Amino acid sequence: MTRLPLCLLTLGASLIAASAHAGPMTGQAAKPLLFAAQLAEVEIMPEAGLAADQAQTLMLVGESQPYYGAVALAPDEGLMSDATVAATNFHDTAAATIAALADCNAKRKTASDCVIAAYIRPKGWKDAGFGLSAAATTSFADYDMKTGALAISVATGAYGMAEGQGAAEKALANCAAKNEKAVDCALAIEN
Repeated sequence: MTRLPLCLLTLGASLIAASAHAGPMTGQAAKPLLFAAQLAEVEIMPEAGLAADQAQTLMLVGESQPYYGAVALAPDEGLMSDATVAATNFHDTAAATIAALADCNAKRKTASDCVIAAYIRPKGWKDAGFGLSAAATTSFADYDMKTGALAISVATGAYGMAEGQGAAEKALANCAAKNEKAVDCALAIEN
């Protein structure tokens, strides 16, 4: 089990509180902000210092992963190390970054802290201030625009949907049930 440093947990709690304060959006408002769930693109970070062939390999592998994601590596160990970690299927790259770095740093055998080597985002991504993981985006196709609710866990990428009477409470429960670490489930979409 990876334990996140207190400063990262505090940051995550602040992000969740800020999004909860804004309140959930409607399905109609969320729909145009979402991307095709099957297509991802990769941004290689120069700070990772990858050789061109390694960057190309990471791009090819990353494009097959569900967005949003981040790949972290221990710079002194290289791309093919056990410390190289991909955290995918999150609702944004910030949360994926926290998870990837925490897991990488827990696995690294060298002194240098892990760095982000790549971000995995939806193809054609532009920051719209809202995102859902590839899995949640796929499920959104079945979202009830009249009585639906969708809850997400920023920290884990978990999500839950429900419709009808009590949809909000059911969506929150469904989100929490998907991952025991999803203690931050909050409504993202509600009609």
